[in-house]
Amino acid sequence: MEGFHIARDQRTNRRIRAREVRVVGPEGEQLGVLTIEQALDRAQSAGMDLVEVNPMAKPPVCKIMDYGKFKYEEKKRASEAKKKQVVVHLKEVKLRPKTEEHDYEFKVRNVRRFLEDGDKAKITIMFRGREITHKELGSAILDDVIKDLKDVAVVEQMPRMEGRQMFMIIAPNPKVAQRARDLARQQAAAAEAAAKEGGRKPEAKSEAKPEGAPVVAKPEGQAVANAPAAAPAAGAPAAQSGGTK
Repeated sequence: MEGFHIARDQRTNRRIRAREVRVVGPEGEQLGVLTIEQALDRAQSAGMDLVEVNPMAKPPVCKIMDYGKFKYEEKKRASEAKKKQVVVHLKEVKLRPKTEEHDYEFKVRNVRRFLEDGDKAKITIMFRGREITHKELGSAILDDVIKDLKDVAVVEQMPRMEGRQMFMIIAPNPKVAQRARDLARQQAAAAEAAAKEGGRKPEAKSEAKPEGAPVVAKPEGQAVANAPAAAPAAGAPAAQSGGTK
């Protein structure tokens, strides 16, 4: 309800412990301070519940409302908000100090795709053996990644060493992130609309042929099952059974 925060464990009806409460009506009208029995009678006569909305006030504030309907609508709103929520994933891409050019370009394209989808990327340089003595090679690769993705990325965590690995975390810049969120919302709305459309019953199709519909002729000599025998024309000899002798 507008203007009130309803907690999950809110006291209602006979669970309200106060002897007197300040009552707000179903339309937000002030009904004044009433005893708990009077307030419960008002709620019962309206076919609703008495809900304690501000237990810290003196006396506590209670509102007359349809609590079951309120909880249902609250759950529905939470479900819709969850559908529209964009989940951000952290995708990891691993490189080596001596990564070849074509492999580097392939992985940077993947990182670009992750960012355009609204996800973050962890770029990890893995050192093996004596490669650890040339950390500047790893730093150079990470600098190249930043340079190649500067139009879509921002550095969220600067490069740092962790054991035998050097990594940094990059995220989509605000413009790219907003575009990804808008696209996700559009896709969620389209999926919801498709689900609603799929739940409709298909219209019954009429079996009647439209007026003036063409009659499809049967090929000459084709038998028609269960067709009545044609009456002989006037003056025509009757067909003999048994064949020609």
